[in-house]
Amino acid sequence: MASNNHARAQTLVEALPYIQKFADKVVVIKYGGNAMISPELFDAVIEDIILLQLVGIHAVLVHGGGLEINDMLDRLGMESRFVNGLRYTDEETMNVVQSVLCGKVNKDLVSTIVRKGGSAIGLCGLDGRLFEAKRMDKGDGEDYGYVGDIIKVNPDVVEQVISKNHIPVIATVAFGVDADTAYNVNADTAAAQLAIALSAEKLILLTNTRGVLRVKGDGETLIKQIGANEIEGLKAQSIVAGGMIPKVECCAAAIAGGVRRTHILDGRIPHSILIEMLTDEGAGTMIF
Repeated sequence: MASNNHARAQTLVEALPYIQKFADKVVVIKYGGNAMISPELFDAVIEDIILLQLVGIHAVLVHGGGLEINDMLDRLGMESRFVNGLRYTDEETMNVVQSVLCGKVNKDLVSTIVRKGGSAIGLCGLDGRLFEAKRMDKGDGEDYGYVGDIIKVNPDVVEQVISKNHIPVIATVAFGVDADTAYNVNADTAAAQLAIALSAEKLILLTNTRGVLRVKGDGETLIKQIGANEIEGLKAQSIVAGGMIPKVECCAAAIAGGVRRTHILDGRIPHSILIEMLTDEGAGTMIF
């Protein structure tokens, strides 16, 4: 028992300089994938965020909800259709996306944080025109429906929530500036753009992989640190490939916009946020 207590004390001592370093700083965390579905992982993420709040670090939670959207579309007998990896979003689908993300998913997250002793306020990109977007045009001749590109972030509403010591929980639906509609926007991109607007210390993307791997599928080949100037070379070697490309590019954009550090973490590892932020070991891939 004494040795266990000593180990716990050492863990707290190890965390102290990191708590001091990040006190009163903003950390934007994008949350999605399996970490939202598994009850164990769900609880671990929420506990991490509450602990950060309690030690004076301002966590901002940006969430997706693709699996929940798929589930609701299935229940309604509606097709989940994807074009070049993006969810085709017609008017009916957009109504479902908005209802699921801004309603159930967002409020479930807020409720869980509050029940576990934190303080949170739910927002979406429509509130205070937080995310302004226009219809996506990738120049490839494809129609993506009500999928948008963020063209402006107005962070005032988030800053107000932070100033009252609440955790902002943000659903990634955007205010349309080119039409009377809401737009479905990519959650990684939204998190990166918000991190820039908030002058965040860190951007953390929770994913379903260890991070950037030198050999696909081999977690032992995790690349722990990548300079932004190394990214193009890693893409040329197909080390950064497939679905990892947009995540790494989001991190690079955040760094270029003034965010000090970005991280791609495995959301399947319980407490990966705390391991990354408050220990010497760290977790996942840091891009700087």
